[in-house]
Amino acid sequence: MKSLQPVNQFSSADIKKIKVVFCDIDDTLTFHGKLLPETYQALWKLKRAGIHVVPITGRCAGWVDQIARMWPVSGVVGENGALYTYMDHSKKPSKLIMKFYQKPEDIKQNRKKFELIKQEIFSQIPTLAVASDQPYRLFDLAIDFCEDVPPHNKEQIRKIEEIFHKYGATTKVSSIHVNGWFGDFNKLKMTKRLSKELLGIDLDLYPDWGLFVGDSPNDQPMFKFFPNSIGVANIMRFKDEITHLPAYITQQEAGKGFVEMVKLLLHETA
Repeated sequence: MKSLQPVNQFSSADIKKIKVVFCDIDDTLTFHGKLLPETYQALWKLKRAGIHVVPITGRCAGWVDQIARMWPVSGVVGENGALYTYMDHSKKPSKLIMKFYQKPEDIKQNRKKFELIKQEIFSQIPTLAVASDQPYRLFDLAIDFCEDVPPHNKEQIRKIEEIFHKYGATTKVSSIHVNGWFGDFNKLKMTKRLSKELLGIDLDLYPDWGLFVGDSPNDQPMFKFFPNSIGVANIMRFKDEITHLPAYITQQEAGKGFVEMVKLLLHETA
């Protein structure tokens, strides 16, 4: 399949198959760190059209708790696939449910390793920081290289990954953080599990029922798996670092590109 085709080349036949939109959050839904009103409204439009929305993010358990409760989404995958959460509306009052890939008792042991990793990272690159949402994370360590600190270069980002790998951790680089964790979970595995358990969709049988929207190298497994994948325009800054590019690309960046995509799905002309 060709990659980076203009999103307006997305065929109407493929659009009709879409039952769920999976999407990254940072720099895909957000625009310069903010969730624009038109982007949030686009989420509501998808919900009202009967299309599930499931954000897939490296953000922390605390964030996905809030998103599942307050956004018009069917569920959320957090911490790069360590968990997913959703609101169970069959209960009165509705109840938040959180499912884990690993056992919660693994958390304590992993945190000891993370302390050693942090010490080594900051001894070599003291201008970095632990992500501001780290206190609300359960399974991973997020190192901030440009969200609340000045941007760091690619060589420094590679060094962060090398230190994680030295301790046996898995890493993914987003547009703002390097996330590291212990275990074989990832976004795609948990996305498939959520889809089957919560939505009744077996993505291995029906991958074209899903659409994934993302913006960075850590979205590659999703771009590779989903035949219907879209990159918002800012993905071009990472083009040379990505082996598996999305099938389509929007004209606009980040949250504005997401709105562009939703208009296409819902056949809006304005």
